[in-house]
Amino acid sequence: MSIRPILETRRATPALEGAGVKLHRAFGFQDPTELDPFLLFDDFRNEHPQDYLRGFPWHPHRGIETITYVLAGTVEHGDSLGNSGTLGAGDVQWMTAGSGILHQEMPKGNPQGQMHGFQLWGNLPASQKMTAPRYQDVRGSEIPEVIDDDGTRVRVIVGSFWGKTGPVDGIAADPQYLDIFVPAGVKKTFRIDTYRRAFAYVFEGAGAFADASAPTGVLLEKEVAGEEVNIRDLSGDRTLIRFGTGDEVTVQAGPQGIRFLLISGAPIAEPVAWHGPIVMNTQEELMQAMRDLRNGTFIRPAH
Repeated sequence: MSIRPILETRRATPALEGAGVKLHRAFGFQDPTELDPFLLFDDFRNEHPQDYLRGFPWHPHRGIETITYVLAGTVEHGDSLGNSGTLGAGDVQWMTAGSGILHQEMPKGNPQGQMHGFQLWGNLPASQKMTAPRYQDVRGSEIPEVIDDDGTRVRVIVGSFWGKTGPVDGIAADPQYLDIFVPAGVKKTFRIDTYRRAFAYVFEGAGAFADASAPTGVLLEKEVAGEEVNIRDLSGDRTLIRFGTGDEVTVQAGPQGIRFLLISGAPIAEPVAWHGPIVMNTQEELMQAMRDLRNGTFIRPAH
């Protein structure tokens, strides 16, 4: 067994998307090989309705898959194929955009006005870029949860883990998508296939992802009072951890425990031509998608 080294630890950065939704982006619109097959990861978490109610009005997708995981509030969605529905707390939607779809997502808060969810973009290989669009909507009650003797809880959204298999299937990246809580002071190791790219995203509590060490945190270089210093940093709220090669990830939970997403997938290793929510393999394919949008042929007829 080999514990995956940490390549990078970084905080998600504020961003504005849609019609004015405030969110935090852990990665996206940068080097697509960094976390291949994943392209983008957003954390949309707000306490004030004015920060999210304008939502994400009609916009196109082609050549990718998106997974939306809601923790609080709801997301109402509709598309150009006539599909519509509402995602509630704990629910998941995996949308395969394939050859093209126009859709909208409109978040609504819970009774306290809170809204929290995540969206992950997965690339499609060239052979599936122009496949027919499809949805997988999964209610939270359908997602299996495993509770270990030490209190560790794992929701298996996609893939198989600890004898349970998530309800979302047939995904090109063959990902594993886990929602994990490790109680205070517990050190835990999780297996990951050696050949997958992997990252963790911490959204509650804190902990240290390291080589099975005590919770002293990861050694990082930071600027303090204008000077670069090396400090030990406990990976905390809205923190992305990108892992190197290995078949295990170890975390030592901090004093409040730690909750994080652990996501991995098989690299596609193909050229990427990318413009917003349209991701193709060549610039010509990207230009064709733009022409399709202009001339009304972006949505392909069902066969």
